Amino acid sequence: MISEEIQNALNDQLNAELYSAYLYLAMAAHFESVNLPGFANWMKIQTREELAHATKFYNYLNERGAGVNLKAIAEPPAKWKSPLDAFQASLDHEKLVTQRINNLMDLAIEQKDHAARSFLNWFVDEQVEEETSVGQVIEKLKMVKDAPGAMFMLDRELDRRVFTPPPTVGE
Repeated sequence: MISEEIQNALNDQLNAELYSAYLYLAMAAHFESVNLPGFANWMKIQTREELAHATKFYNYLNERGAGVNLKAIAEPPAKWKSPLDAFQASLDHEKLVTQRINNLMDLAIEQKDHAARSFLNWFVDEQVEEETSVGQVIEKLKMVKDAPGAMFMLDRELDRRVFTPPPTVGE
């Protein structure tokens, strides 16, 4: 049986994952509005990943016989000064999500909820990948600076990103 404290914390994270999807969709819309379709694609893929993460929390709560409590999603920002500013905001957000996942893991360890620990392990590993992925784009953006040709090439590179669904619980 899952404790009420872990159930509430996992529901909060489900909501945080939905906010993440909302944030990345806002970033995609921003990039569309400034004619950077590759950057928009990268963020749309990120949106789909975050929705998949939320679904993993939803499914896990149901599998454990816990209640799912969907909450209001806060409004994300709508504009960023530059692609670098948007990706830096993305990295800052991913660091916040990493801290949230670590806090969930600490709670699962404290309560000796081995099933929750096993479930959360995937997210611990995923957050390393998330921060690395955003960080790589940031480094490329720093290299291209204000070179329009290089920005065009980076936009084309980001347009090639595709969505790979994560495994479901138990896989």
